Amino acid sequence: MKKLNYAFLLSILIALALSTCPAFPQTPRWSEQKANDWYAHQPWLVGSNYIPKSAINELEMWQEATFDPSQIDRELGWAEGLGMNTMRVFLHDLLWQQDELGFRKRIDQFLTIASRHHIRPLFVLFDSCWDPLPRVGPQHPPVPGVHNSGWVQSPGANVLVDPSQYPRLKEYVQGVVRAFAKDDRILGWDVWNEPGSYGGGDYAKSELKYADKIARVTQLLPQAFAWAREANPSQPLTSGVWDIDSSKDESAVEEIQKIQLRESDIITFHNYSWPEDFKNEIAWLRRFHRPVICTEYMARSVGSTFDTILPIAKQEHVGAINWGFVAGKTQTYYPWESWEHPYVKNQPPVWFHEVLRSDGTPYRQAEVDLIRQLTGKP
Repeated sequence: MKKLNYAFLLSILIALALSTCPAFPQTPRWSEQKANDWYAHQPWLVGSNYIPKSAINELEMWQEATFDPSQIDRELGWAEGLGMNTMRVFLHDLLWQQDELGFRKRIDQFLTIASRHHIRPLFVLFDSCWDPLPRVGPQHPPVPGVHNSGWVQSPGANVLVDPSQYPRLKEYVQGVVRAFAKDDRILGWDVWNEPGSYGGGDYAKSELKYADKIARVTQLLPQAFAWAREANPSQPLTSGVWDIDSSKDESAVEEIQKIQLRESDIITFHNYSWPEDFKNEIAWLRRFHRPVICTEYMARSVGSTFDTILPIAKQEHVGAINWGFVAGKTQTYYPWESWEHPYVKNQPPVWFHEVLRSDGTPYRQAEVDLIRQLTGKP
């Protein structure tokens, strides 16, 4: 009973926090027909989760002092050379709060560069993974030998537990989406990455003191979709489900995942497992009769590889966006377990993520050849 009362009270607090924001007419969720018509006009979507090698996280990528258009231009040129036509790119609410006009200008500059390379990004608005206490300004250097040692959540834990800050989050979502709502250089909007997940690495322990993260995200996620819809985007909205058990009925999934599936115009998902599991999950998601795109895959040492996954994705006409493009400050070529034993003396026997080394040469030539073959790039 206490849990139910808390959830009810939380919903009231969120509603009160948002009631001060002016409402705009909201476009409805896309019909199945509209979503499938949209997808029929897209090429087979292939790309990576992208951040330049010079940035440890999305804050360092976008802040004025460290935004590096020449580096982005060079790296997206490498992607174009592989036949990639999309990139999944993370934004952050603190960037809007810090420098609204400058952030919007840099997004436009990024889109100009991406368009020159025939790449249409999928922008991510919020993220529940890794460091729960993001800070603007200079970011710390990478922890030696550790995977994603500087990635940050959006919104941070201090914001998530403070409903008085939710109007600011609404202003961020609507400000960004409305600014680019009719921009055909953008593929779509990924409203929230892995909503409600507990950090990653050692951060899950530190998040325990911020109570009820899942309850708060469960209340906030549909609001985030509504904010984006009020901006009337011409691009689709989505939020990728993860850890789906394809042996069970859809009624068995968690409440957050039900919201993701119910609110998304197009269905996106994450899968770092074996190819048979990848194929089973695609079949499970087909029941929603909407386009299906995998927005995270490819972790070599746990069974998800270009060699096994990408041919299935093409056969099934499922978009495929792997984690990691070029080796850099995120260090996601180290495996997840590097948080437990950093690779400071020896390198892992096989890279976890990334397609290219920091100089643009392939980590594995056969993978690059396969990507070019399947995308039809000479």
